[in-house]
Amino acid sequence: MTIFATGPSRPIRRLLIANRGEIAVRVIRACRDEGIESVAVFADADRDAIFVRMADQAHALGGDKPAETYLDAGKILAIAQAAGADAVHPGYGFLSERAEFAQEVQDAGLIWIGPDPSVIQALGDKIQARRIAQSVGAPLVAGTPGPVESAAEALAFAKQHGLPIAIKAAFGGGGRGMKVAWRLEEVEELFDSATREALAAFGRGECFVEQFLDRPRHVEAQVLADRHGTVKVLGTRDCSLQRRNQKLVEEAPAPFLTDGQRARIQDSARAICVHAGYSGAGTVEYLLSANGTISFLEVNTRLQVEHPVTEETTGIDLVRAMIRVAQGARLADDTVPQPRGHAIEFRINAEDPARGFLPTPGPVEVFDAPSGPGIRLDSGVAQGSVVPGSFDSLMAKLIVTGATRAEALDRAARALREFRIEGVASVLPFARALLDQPDFRAEDGEFRVHTRWIETDFAEPLAQAVAPHPRVVPAPPAPLLRLAVEIDGKRHELGLPADLLAALPRGVPAAQAAPKTDKSVLTAPVPGTLTLWQAEDGAKVEQGQIVATIEAMKMETRIEAHRAGRLTRIAAQGDVLGFGDPLARIG
Repeated sequence: MTIFATGPSRPIRRLLIANRGEIAVRVIRACRDEGIESVAVFADADRDAIFVRMADQAHALGGDKPAETYLDAGKILAIAQAAGADAVHPGYGFLSERAEFAQEVQDAGLIWIGPDPSVIQALGDKIQARRIAQSVGAPLVAGTPGPVESAAEALAFAKQHGLPIAIKAAFGGGGRGMKVAWRLEEVEELFDSATREALAAFGRGECFVEQFLDRPRHVEAQVLADRHGTVKVLGTRDCSLQRRNQKLVEEAPAPFLTDGQRARIQDSARAICVHAGYSGAGTVEYLLSANGTISFLEVNTRLQVEHPVTEETTGIDLVRAMIRVAQGARLADDTVPQPRGHAIEFRINAEDPARGFLPTPGPVEVFDAPSGPGIRLDSGVAQGSVVPGSFDSLMAKLIVTGATRAEALDRAARALREFRIEGVASVLPFARALLDQPDFRAEDGEFRVHTRWIETDFAEPLAQAVAPHPRVVPAPPAPLLRLAVEIDGKRHELGLPADLLAALPRGVPAAQAAPKTDKSVLTAPVPGTLTLWQAEDGAKVEQGQIVATIEAMKMETRIEAHRAGRLTRIAAQGDVLGFGDPLARIG
């Protein structure tokens, strides 16, 4: 479906994708549909990824950590210019909401596929976004007027306004750098954790505090705006099914809203974006409490992971629309198309739901996806892929569409039964168990899920329904031998695995990889970096006490003592650990 009155005025011949995984694949496909060449950039761990093979060009960033690859704006811009790119699409995450990167892209003479840098700056600053929302009359709960300076200040806000409170990164999004405190004694610890996580994910550690609505739903509005002042709201989505503030299941349109609630959300979303001078695709997010209270949450100035459910219910290709808006196309100034049918998206993450959704990078030995009527799969992996531990755990997205929500749910059950992933752990067992839950199916008209439902109401049924995945420890990526070669008179850098001739396996069963240790040893439950010790060396600890924090796949995992006793550290802060590596001895 086209919703444009006029076509592009500034052509794009070649577009660089400053991202990886399934979103890079998605943008490549949109480029092909638009007749645009695609340029991929990749970290060493992604050198065999699908998106690298699909792109018209692929260039190595050199390195494996986010900071030295997909967060390195200088490297990405240098590649864009060397490749002769006309434009940059940032996808989501990484640099997608960095106003300074958008400005650098434009300063280099390239087209930025997204809103203007000044708009990203205004709406990406959660404090300023709240002020804009206030100015247009959007619903809001109490919050601090700016970033808080210390954990003590956050605690003072909690005492004044009551619990729960949300501690949120002032810059960034996607649930990272956000913590919800339910008890006064955890406020200061969670403030410090949110600051660290925000700094690691976005390069800025400032956080603000606001009241958190108890048992709220997460509802959002999809916006599409051109560069000529036309702003359209393409419907709503419900994204309430989350773990650790990260979405797992989304659907469109958001079900079980009153006409008044839907109008309030869509009208205020449009007003916020008009006021900010927004262009491109964006999302305005809200919390909706059980008593009907609506509160503005934030604006995501980029494409959302869950954009396919809006595409399936409107017939609008949002990625192609973003590209056309950036080229100067004008939206038709008429009625927005009404949603048709119902779509549900299941994020297929490499996580073990029986172990608290711990990220579990490793080899994908089997990837047998479903198909048939109403089934769409956006995937960044295939059979034989390896999910690296340095980046996000998202492997693919299963999108199921039906004429009604009930039909979509039934079709989803069939698709999830067909879906097989082996080797790496996945959240498929969680998704299958979810569809048996009356709270989610809401066949009685009562939709009882909320943003902490998975971690509270569903925790016990989930524990009974799924078993821990037999863990597989991936072998570390082979180091590269980098050689300079000349092809057709041009210098190229060739990277070859140092162990190419050895043909080492990608992964081995955990039981074969790690020797048995005595019961006093506390081991890493997930590969990652030991970012913080929360218990002193030699301290007495209780079973279940938080003693350390590991950062894995850009999320913090808190490590609990497996027994009571005196803690003796083995690993040091900053160590990079594999699954099962010893952290400490408690005896």
